[in-house]
Amino acid sequence: MSETNSAATAATPAEAAPHRYTAAMAADIEARWQDFWDAEGTYAAPNTKGDLAGDPELAARPKKFIMDMFPYPSGAGLHVGHPLGYIATDVYARFQRMTGHNVLHTLGFDAFGLPAEQYAVQTGTHPRVSTEANIENMKAQLRRLGLGHDKRRSFATIDPDYYKWTQWIFLQIFNSWYDDEARRARPISELIAQFGSGERAVPGQTRGWHELNHAERADVLGEFRLAYASDAPVNWCPGLGTVLANEEVTADGRSERGNYPVFKAKLRQWNMRITAYADRLLEDLEELDWPEAIKLQQRNWIGRSEGARVDFPIDGEHITVFTTRPDTLFGATYMVLAPEHPLVEKFTPAAWPEGTHEVWTGGHATPAEAVAAYRAQAASKSDVERQAEAKDKTGVFTGAFATNPVNGEKVPVFIADYVLMGYGTGAIMAVPAHDSRDFAFARAFELPMRCVVEPSDDRGTDPSTWDDAFVSYDARIVNSSGADDLTLDGLGVVEAKARITEWLERKGIGEGTVNFRLRDWLFSRQRYWGEPFPIVYDEDGVAHALPESMLPLELPEVEDYSPRTFDPDDADTQPETPLSRNEEWVDVTLDLGDGPKKYRRETNTMPNWAGSCWYELRYLDPHNSEQLVDPEIERYWMGPRQGMPHGGVDLYVGGAEHAVLHLLYARFWSKVLYDLGHVSSAEPFHKLFNQGMIQAYVYRDSRGIAVPAAEVEERDGAYYYQGEKVSRLLGKMGKSLKNAVTPDEICAEYGADTLRLYEMAMGPLDVSRPWDTRAVVGQFRLLQRLWRNIVDETTGEVTVSDAEPDEETLRALHKAIDGVRGDLEGMRFNTAIAKVTELNNHLTKAGGAVPRSVAESLVLMVAPLAPHIAEELWRKLGRSGSVVHQDFPVADPAYVVDESVTCVVQIKGKVKARLEVPPTISEEELEKVALADEKVVAALGGAGIRKVIVRAPKLVNIVPA
Repeated sequence: MSETNSAATAATPAEAAPHRYTAAMAADIEARWQDFWDAEGTYAAPNTKGDLAGDPELAARPKKFIMDMFPYPSGAGLHVGHPLGYIATDVYARFQRMTGHNVLHTLGFDAFGLPAEQYAVQTGTHPRVSTEANIENMKAQLRRLGLGHDKRRSFATIDPDYYKWTQWIFLQIFNSWYDDEARRARPISELIAQFGSGERAVPGQTRGWHELNHAERADVLGEFRLAYASDAPVNWCPGLGTVLANEEVTADGRSERGNYPVFKAKLRQWNMRITAYADRLLEDLEELDWPEAIKLQQRNWIGRSEGARVDFPIDGEHITVFTTRPDTLFGATYMVLAPEHPLVEKFTPAAWPEGTHEVWTGGHATPAEAVAAYRAQAASKSDVERQAEAKDKTGVFTGAFATNPVNGEKVPVFIADYVLMGYGTGAIMAVPAHDSRDFAFARAFELPMRCVVEPSDDRGTDPSTWDDAFVSYDARIVNSSGADDLTLDGLGVVEAKARITEWLERKGIGEGTVNFRLRDWLFSRQRYWGEPFPIVYDEDGVAHALPESMLPLELPEVEDYSPRTFDPDDADTQPETPLSRNEEWVDVTLDLGDGPKKYRRETNTMPNWAGSCWYELRYLDPHNSEQLVDPEIERYWMGPRQGMPHGGVDLYVGGAEHAVLHLLYARFWSKVLYDLGHVSSAEPFHKLFNQGMIQAYVYRDSRGIAVPAAEVEERDGAYYYQGEKVSRLLGKMGKSLKNAVTPDEICAEYGADTLRLYEMAMGPLDVSRPWDTRAVVGQFRLLQRLWRNIVDETTGEVTVSDAEPDEETLRALHKAIDGVRGDLEGMRFNTAIAKVTELNNHLTKAGGAVPRSVAESLVLMVAPLAPHIAEELWRKLGRSGSVVHQDFPVADPAYVVDESVTCVVQIKGKVKARLEVPPTISEEELEKVALADEKVVAALGGAGIRKVIVRAPKLVNIVPA
């Protein structure tokens, strides 16, 4: 909004106060100290090799590895909401340095991905050119904020020296398999050796390993590899020309980027077998210091459930279902397959069986027509849409019947979109009496229902009279007796589950098992601007890993950066990648150890998540060209230690929106590298902190279009833009909403230290808060008062004295030290600033020269929060060295405890007296003092006392008789 603010441009004429702290002075101070820090390498973090080798005292210090989530270098640059987390970690890192820690704090750039590619498509500018320009702009903006990053360790994921190791990690995953018995990844060579020796039977084969050709062996290994290519249902987005991970599709079935329709299609894609780690990903969450909300999101996404797999015979074969309620098998009256289930076509007959209900056919002449039409309809919905509790259930009969194994009944087989191929087996047994979705479906398709769990209410046991299903995990099983003396009647749910599972296993038609909602990670993208896969295919289509000597496999130049896009609504299309158009790069002759041969390169690229799955490791050892990371360095910064059994980064700060994307993927990569012995840390991030969001008011005209917030005027409680009344709503800050405020603007008007203080003072770090440019001046005035308490604005001379502070000032000082130290450690930066302000105000009100010892302590307390002015004042006070490496003040306990505290005395809940009492006073003594006080005696007026409640030393509550 428009405003006039002269606080930063001295109200006092410059000639009267030439040494006043102004925006111009702040700019000069900040630029000088930023240059000093760069020249001196002030923030260079020591390593276990070289830096620490000859300095035992330094090596003995505790360490702190502090990280921000990878920023993406947008062409729009930063607005004031972006640096919130970066400033917070900088304050915390500075405090940790001042409390004796070796601190590693740096920042790189996550620079592959769709935004840069789309910009390249629109402008013809190579993605690297635009991305590197964006990085330089962002670096300049961040530097101006005075962030204490170790710049030696910075990099971008697009650097070939970096993505060489991303490709190397992919090959470690490709050349590994998960040993369920050992519960860890092992090299694929060990599995091959087991097949070759006969120690392990080759699954699905009657021939031995040595009798298989290389293509057949590759197919077998593909069922085990942790990175594998397969034909599977994927989210195909014709409008973007690429497939998307489930997490990149919105709840209404559209692409998160671009808002295009997304369809289900079957394509050959690379996947990561993250499901192999599902149990460990769940178990190890318990040892992480993460917000419980994020842990819950990961638990729900992984979705562990115990139950049984059951085979339903059909035409000499069987359909396998997973159920968490095998105790209700006798209540299964039909089956439902996901529309994409591979058995649908196999069991769909040519004609409808005699007596097929008309409502089952969807009005189609044949089962094949019905199935095809319904599949097309389901392909246009996202998984989220399909699982939503829609009022009307849809589906179609396949024309096939399966057999319920416990009672021999024939049950019709439907397809319906509420069943997903990605969960369980893609098939369910429907127990409509005891599942709300099945109940709704059965009602819609006039299917039978059987009560097998006795209701605890008065609804009776006839489901046809019910309004909804009866669902209970604590009830008796009924109507559940069948062949082979199998009966569950009268049992509770737990006992019935155990009995039916034992029966299924004995009969060889099922088994107890654990299922997960988590699906394998779709790892292919039909894009240009991403890491190339280090994979080539021979003439038989067998995938071969490139040797490490051929890494990095760099992106080639292409004339057209865009994947081929299609009509957004045309589901019957196939991807065409940009790399496939560079035939010279795609078709190559290579010697992979058995002589020169022709190969074809993989033309998909990795998703942008790949580079952020391991970047914490590159920060440790960024220039190592020989190995992923030096083991000794990794152990020092990230290895397990007391309170951190899985190791990891000490503090990781970023947005909560990455709960089941980046965070889950990074944990998976970390565990594979740990299993293979490349790292000592089984988890990448030990402590996670989610910062809130800085919001801003969005102003919209009568058309609903955002107007420039800076040009809106407020009059009589209403808002106007160019004379027209506009609406106001608090929301996100961004260029498209025309309400973005850049840090450059605030730094120019007030200085970076003011911006840092304001963002930290706005409220608790983990809570979203509204931006108000008019309020920034409050922190600027704090810095002006701090400056005046130490420097004469007229002469520029330091005004502190060498006199000892009086007792009141000592108490104010040490209370501030104690409080600020605790607040900075707990990342309560807003309350730390409040305590600094309180101390500074005390010194202002006290008048006279500030004692030097108090001034120096105050400057050191301010240093993590406003480092530039702290450096300047530290030098003016005659001290040498940077404040960055000074010791943070320590409070004297004798001055922290009050000599007296105010005790409130209440009668009938109303305050009648305030007493100054010792903080250590006992409850008995406090009661005597309160009852003897003349104001209390007068207020009681001789009335008796029924009860006295004492909360020493601050409260006495008297209840008269």
